[in-house]
Amino acid sequence: MAIDDYEADATELLETYDFLMKYIVIGEAGTGKSCLLHHFTHNSFKDHSQHTIGVEFSSRMVRLGEKRIKLQLWDTAGQERFRSVTRSYYRGAAGAVLVYDITDRASFLSLPRWLADARALASPDLVVVLVGNKSDREDERQVEWAEANRWAAENSIHFLETSSLTGDNVEAPFLMAARSILLAIESGTLNPEKAGSGVSYGDRALRRVNSSSHLSFGSLSGRRRRSTGFKLKDLVPGTGRGCC
Repeated sequence: MAIDDYEADATELLETYDFLMKYIVIGEAGTGKSCLLHHFTHNSFKDHSQHTIGVEFSSRMVRLGEKRIKLQLWDTAGQERFRSVTRSYYRGAAGAVLVYDITDRASFLSLPRWLADARALASPDLVVVLVGNKSDREDERQVEWAEANRWAAENSIHFLETSSLTGDNVEAPFLMAARSILLAIESGTLNPEKAGSGVSYGDRALRRVNSSSHLSFGSLSGRRRRSTGFKLKDLVPGTGRGCC
């Protein structure tokens, strides 16, 4: 076999995954959605970020327990003039990262509208993670952690704070959503083969479709805790900030 063939096989192996999940990143303009997503996919801060026009797409492979998951990430514009366009991308989303700016109270007060749209248009089993971005700007804070945590609990969604500048917690919301989705699959409440679920089986899962073994997600359970103390290792022991 030629060297090129070996490299092709190696690349194919690295790109195989158990599940494909569609995420949307939503919230008001200026909350740092694109910077958060860029830090998650590139492990670096995005300098001189411009407002997103319409929708931008990216992806990343992550690992939870023994499962490899490919995330399709749709970064949506926050401006009202793009709303009719961006809402069409909500359909079939399994996860939503709902972002507000802790230094901008107006972005927090608009959250009910964003959440209502997502739940109306995305998958019926949509998993939502509320993210208070720009936690590095504590001295400018306008939204207290306790208030946001209470709102999240009232709406049955996850919550944490991040900093797309420093990278603090940037991976956590994406992995938290994936963790909840995997547990829903394991419990039988979510079927990846159902149209509109936002999840589909990848090559690795299909190869084991006739296996009697159960899904193994590793150490995925744990108590919810305040986001300022939330570490990635609490979700996936041994996982670092780098791309999996």
